[in-house]
Amino acid sequence: MRLKTEPPEPMTNPLPSGNFASALWSVTSQHPSAPFLVEPAAKIHSYGQIDDLAARYAEVLKAHGAGPGDRVLVQVKKSVEAVALYLGCLRAGTVHVPLNPAFTSAELEYFLSDSQPRVAVLDPSSTAGRTADDDARILTLDAGGEGTLAQQADRPGIRDVRADSAPIVKREDAGLAVLLYTSGTTGRPKGAALSNANLRHNAVALHDVWRFSRSDHLLHCLPIFHTHGLFAAIHCAMLSAIPVTFLARFDAERVLDSLQNATVMMGVPTHYSRLLDSPRLHTELAAGVRLFTCGSAPLRDAVFEEFAERTGHRICERYGMSETGIITSNPYDGRRLAGTVGYPLPGVDLRVVDVVDDLIHDHATPVETGVIGSVEVRGPHVFSGYWSRDNAAADSAVSDDAWFATGDLGSLDETGRLRLHGRSGDLIISGGENIYPKEIEMVLDQIAGIRESAVIGVPDQDLGEAVTAVIAVDGERFVLDDCHAELTRQLSRHKHPKQILIVPSLPRNAMGKIQKNVLRERHQGLYG
Repeated sequence: MRLKTEPPEPMTNPLPSGNFASALWSVTSQHPSAPFLVEPAAKIHSYGQIDDLAARYAEVLKAHGAGPGDRVLVQVKKSVEAVALYLGCLRAGTVHVPLNPAFTSAELEYFLSDSQPRVAVLDPSSTAGRTADDDARILTLDAGGEGTLAQQADRPGIRDVRADSAPIVKREDAGLAVLLYTSGTTGRPKGAALSNANLRHNAVALHDVWRFSRSDHLLHCLPIFHTHGLFAAIHCAMLSAIPVTFLARFDAERVLDSLQNATVMMGVPTHYSRLLDSPRLHTELAAGVRLFTCGSAPLRDAVFEEFAERTGHRICERYGMSETGIITSNPYDGRRLAGTVGYPLPGVDLRVVDVVDDLIHDHATPVETGVIGSVEVRGPHVFSGYWSRDNAAADSAVSDDAWFATGDLGSLDETGRLRLHGRSGDLIISGGENIYPKEIEMVLDQIAGIRESAVIGVPDQDLGEAVTAVIAVDGERFVLDDCHAELTRQLSRHKHPKQILIVPSLPRNAMGKIQKNVLRERHQGLYG
């Protein structure tokens, strides 16, 4: 693993350094009877109960030889117990490796091979035909809290363990806490190595920027195998010891039922689009909510504006990734502009550099205000490197002066507010011209009858790459001639799609991001 050299000065931080579990415990131990995770049917788990369960899980992990720096791979369904297991990993000083429960057995084998865990905790359905071996002890945990992990936590000598008497394994700031695997859109997934300090700094910055307090109540409808649902949501809640309405998955009607108790909701664009489909969403229902946040994928301007009109709330868009946690946010107070992701969080440096220079980012040249370039960041939130990638080529995203090339295209306005323009890999070079898909998608998404769009570059013998639009439409409202007319009105000719392909829906990953790599592969032979 390649580590950054000369890291930036850390933020001033009121929480204990070292193991992030100690930082969280310093808050939650003061409120043991406060409600933490509130499940449907009013099943309430207090902070003390979850902390005690985490302490017992930590003892089970240690009994299987998992110690500081050892990986604990976790592929289980979202549950209260899964949150406790994450906290147990932190208490034991191990490295939590959360995986999407939808991954197949073949995909799981790759992650087991790459992370080399000491312990693997799997859903019982993933263990058919498996036997425990010396490399990874396999435990099970299902969504109901049953399985061999729970059974072993209830054994004599462990069942009476309590958080206030069980020691938290000491780790240094730089000690790894999490391996968060990226989506692998350009190859096999890589594990972003996040330290205890990375988690702590990002948690404190978000908690402060979004003004969390003891009077809040968080509505949680996100998965917990990525930075949004597990870190941004859970950490902010724990740092104020507030209740969390904990839904197993997003369901629009259940979310609407839960809004009346919530003050904060975190979601992805698909969530807000589906809420708008319900006539129940209105100002009165959202009256008690002080903050709606959105990230993980671009939010369409039309959704932003309609949500504001229906509820009186302007969604707070933010920007983050596996390697950095959350790095920018629109302001809590002040203007939130549709299509922008705001300003860097405290402690984060951000710059936009020339796209070509970004390939050699140790010598990158910042671009002028309003010019599109490659987004780079550095700060105490940024990871130290990718797991088990020892050569410079595999870890070239982290430069010698600690700048991380995010792979995103963006521009800064005169106030320093960031607007994203897609991924660097999505840049289309057609006939020698650089074309940014986001610019075309913004036009398409405003055309009547187009539900969503994706613009990709497809190999073309004449142009090198041909601009190609893939759209999902409402057949009763969409008129292709109107689409061509609007493109002609707003965009120069070289930006017009060579073809417009109509599909039932666009492929998305678990976080709702459109998978342009899938579209490029699917249509690579379109032009011969």
